[in-house]
Order: sequence, then structure tokens, then C-alpha cells
Amino acid sequence: MLLLLAAACVVAFVLLLYMVSPLISPKPLKLPGAHVVVTGGSSGIGKCVAIECYKQGAFITLIARNESKLLQTKKEIEKYSVNSKQVVLCISVDVSKDYGHVESVLKQAQEKLGPVDMLINCAGTSTTGKFEDLEVSCFERLMAVNYLGSVYASHAVIATMKERRMGRIVFVSSQAGQVGLFGYTAYSPTKFALRGLAEALQMEVKPYNIYVTVAYPPDTDTPGFAEEIKTKQGNFNSFMGSDGYMLSVLTSGMSPVTAITEGLQQVVCMGIFRIIGLFYLGSFDSIVRRCMIQREKSESTDKTK
Repeated sequence: MLLLLAAACVVAFVLLLYMVSPLISPKPLKLPGAHVVVTGGSSGIGKCVAIECYKQGAFITLIARNESKLLQTKKEIEKYSVNSKQVVLCISVDVSKDYGHVESVLKQAQEKLGPVDMLINCAGTSTTGKFEDLEVSCFERLMAVNYLGSVYASHAVIATMKERRMGRIVFVSSQAGQVGLFGYTAYSPTKFALRGLAEALQMEVKPYNIYVTVAYPPDTDTPGFAEEIKTKQGNFNSFMGSDGYMLSVLTSGMSPVTAITEGLQQVVCMGIFRIIGLFYLGSFDSIVRRCMIQREKSESTDKTK
């Protein structure tokens, strides 16, 4: 009898959480007429996200370094217009070089298309290689582009968002920003840094109705990821696939939740996902060890010839 009563209480508690959850979750940003800024918007994830936002009626500012690619992307995006008032603005600038310049061009964009409603930080680059084989300048360059590029753009729009009491900021990280991987010693730390920035920033700006999302795409089919971005504007963690969900739970730590049910899922799944994760790590270690042995054998054979 007591067991049935306890089970009934648990069920009632979970149902209550489901009912209360929408009250504390952020409302989705309405994209028709919204001003969306996409850094790294001339190709890849940035380009696909810009297209999806434009399809829903948003005004788009594309920021990237290559002016010719920007203009080409602008023409491609404009094919998807849903009304004659929509605009695609292109700005050629390196977001990692000079904060003053980044601030200036974003001010110009807001003068033309209105305040920024959503900033999507997609600008990024990657270099792989063993730690000792990479030049120190490579670490500096990746940190400048992948981390400071997002800091500069976000810093340039946050004051206006706070004044308006609304806004969304998206940081595009990577699954390599959730778990360190062989060959990514220069890249992974820059993506881990975005997580720390996002958590601290979310705590600061939440009272102003500004919400931050960190996206963790794997090796990406960009149109699919664009759909993911489109449907998860209010969540702190955005992921793709079952592996992405597992990593999101395992690395949730002190990250904020935007729905009580999300927190419950993390609590319930953490233990079993940790066990699965240990098998993954053991597999990775085994692969690295086998590759090392094979390389040493190959080098030894070459020396004896």
C-alpha cells in the first residue's frame, strides 16, 4: 500500500512539473520581421541558419571575411524571401581582429535594419594535429577566431538587448567542446571556452529576458542543423542525434535549464549515460593505443631497411 502511494505521489509530482514547465520556459522568438545577425554567414552552418531564418520572414545581416562569398550567399538567400520588405545585408569584416571595428559595423547594421533580436555566432575555424606538432601561433589564432570573435560580436549587441528587455544569443560550439578528442588540442579548448562564457553570460542577462543557447553540432549535415537551430531558440543546450543528447546530459554540470522536465531527464539519465560514456572512452583509448603501436612498428621497420 505504501509503495503504491509513493508511486502515485511521484506520478503526480511529475505531472505537476509538466504543467508548470511552460510557465518558466522562455517564449520562442518570433522570426517574422526580426533582425538576425549571423557571423560566419557566408558558408556552412551560418549560411544554412541564415536561409532558415529568412524563410520565416527575418531580416538578415551576414558577417564574414570574404566579400565575394558574402555577395554570392546574399543572392542565394534572397531566393527564399516570403515578402518584399525583407533585406539581406552583407558586411565584410574579420570578427576576431578589432573589437572597435566589429562594434562599428554592428552599429551600422542596427541603424539600417533595427536592433538585433538574435545573434548567431557561427564564425570559426579548425586545425587538427598532435599537440607537439602544432605551432603556438595556431593556438592563438583559433582562440582569437573561435572564442574572441564570439565575445566581440556579443559584446557589441548586448547593451541594446538589455535596454529592450529581449534578445537571443547563440554560440555555435562543437561536440569537441564537450569532450576532448585526439588531435584537437588547439580546437577543443576554444569551444570549451564558449560554454563557460555562455553560462556566466546567461546568469547576467536572464533577468532582462535575454536567453543564451550553446549549440553542439557533430560532423554536420548543415541543413539538418539549421532545422535544429530553428526549433531550439530558447534552450541553453542544443544538440544533434542520440550521441549529442548523451553528451549534453553528461556535461550538463551547472548549466541552466529552460524547463523543469529537462532537468528531470538529466537527473534520471546521468548514471546510465556515464556507464555508456566509460565504454566510449575505453574504445577511444584502445584506438589511440593501437595506432601508436602500429606507428612505432612502422617506424622500426623503416629504420631496419
